[in-house]
Amino acid sequence: MFDMHLMFGRYRKYIFYLLSLYALGWGFTEYQSVFLGLILGTSISLYNLWFMVRKHNQFDRVMQEGGKVKSLGTASRMASAGVAVFIAMKFPEQIHLISVVFGLMTMYFVIMIDYAVQHSRT
Repeated sequence: MFDMHLMFGRYRKYIFYLLSLYALGWGFTEYQSVFLGLILGTSISLYNLWFMVRKHNQFDRVMQEGGKVKSLGTASRMASAGVAVFIAMKFPEQIHLISVVFGLMTMYFVIMIDYAVQHSRT
């Protein structure tokens, strides 16, 4: 059906490209707080995706062995997003809060765009 590792590799590549663009924006524009917020949110978004892929692999392994799965880590992913928002609220002069929220949503946009591209190729 689909290979989670191939998908994660593509998503990771796209996110690294975006992060490099954000770093250039931080370095060469006057909107440093906005780009720093995007960098923070997108980094946490990438961590959340990595964590979800890891939990998915554990889930598959346990299900093949006939075991019982405790959790897929939703609370941990929510907590990491909360930490990103907390950091933005702690340093409002350096990190733009709305940019952090958009950065946290970046992975979902990447997934949707990648799905559309992959679906149009088939």
